[in-house]
Amino acid sequence: MTLPSQKAFPVSWDQFHRDARALAWRLHEAGPFEALVCVTRGGLVPAAIIARELEIRLIESVCIASYHDYAKQGELQLIKDIAPSLRANGGKGVLVVDDLVDTGKTLALVHTLLPDAHYAAIYAKPQGRPLVHTFITEVSQDTWIYFPWDMGLTFQPPIRNGAPG
Repeated sequence: MTLPSQKAFPVSWDQFHRDARALAWRLHEAGPFEALVCVTRGGLVPAAIIARELEIRLIESVCIASYHDYAKQGELQLIKDIAPSLRANGGKGVLVVDDLVDTGKTLALVHTLLPDAHYAAIYAKPQGRPLVHTFITEVSQDTWIYFPWDMGLTFQPPIRNGAPG
């Protein structure tokens, strides 16, 4: 993601759920899908909603770390790969879901693992947009999206990083 800027886009739980269901409606036309791969961690929540709506039971994850301090994107680190059975045919029939495609670096790595999968995200920024087939909302590259799991009344740092209890 880009650095936080003067453009903020806070997303409530209600809005996120509506957007995830809207994405499921669009994906229903593109399917059917045999399996869903979520890009963790951001893809976990929309993947749960979409898997329910499309009745996909085979759910896998790919774990890639790129943000190490919530502000700057660093080197990509593949922490957990995708099951070989889903990679066997290039990902044909597989749906890959993430919350946001920003610069596209993360999804570019996943494309090397599943070149024939269908890629979807709730939100897309211009740099990453070419890497997804289906998305709901495009936001400008200099907009910082505040997801509901990151927010309280103000930004809430993760407990592990010394957040007060």
